[in-house]
Amino acid sequence: MEGRSLPGVTGLNTSYVQGVVDDEKVYLVTNLAENQTQTLLQPQRIWTIGRDRHCGICINDKYLSRRHAAIQYDEDGFYLVDFKSTNGSFVNGERVYETMKLKEGDRIRIGSLSFYFFYNQTSRILPTVAVELLMQLSSRKNCNLDDTLSHVAPGKYLPEITDKAVPFTKNLGLDYQHSHDGFSTEQKSDILDRFFSRVTPS
Repeated sequence: MEGRSLPGVTGLNTSYVQGVVDDEKVYLVTNLAENQTQTLLQPQRIWTIGRDRHCGICINDKYLSRRHAAIQYDEDGFYLVDFKSTNGSFVNGERVYETMKLKEGDRIRIGSLSFYFFYNQTSRILPTVAVELLMQLSSRKNCNLDDTLSHVAPGKYLPEITDKAVPFTKNLGLDYQHSHDGFSTEQKSDILDRFFSRVTPS
């Protein structure tokens, strides 16, 4: 069963559990349960694993005990807890008799099932995509430029707009006077002007 493919998930040969700490929220993301990737929230921060249908991660594997093990979150991280299972729980080949703290990349085996554990406690906000790239994206079929621009932080990548910018959006049947996305009519006019100059054959 080690490295088994998950039925219904084409081309995926790796089973995993990812522990995520996001501010005050703690949860697991895994593809062990029901053959699909799921986010599992548990108020006590204890995710039980076993054959019993009441387990948080229920797996139909005859080598698993009904209540085999659990992953528990404490203030200093995630732990694997074995419930004195018949066939045991192992982390990187070492048998877990009570609890063992998990770290990034640990290989866990319970019964005949093997999976990797990943630990995510950091996140970062990526910079805004430049308007030039947004215009390329918006040239795709069924992509609305106005919808794309509504997700851009105004002024971040925009060129300086002069007083002589000509608002032509009304000529295209577009009225941005009541827009609340942070762009002025002149800014949108300039962006649309540059966009159409690129996609319209000369």
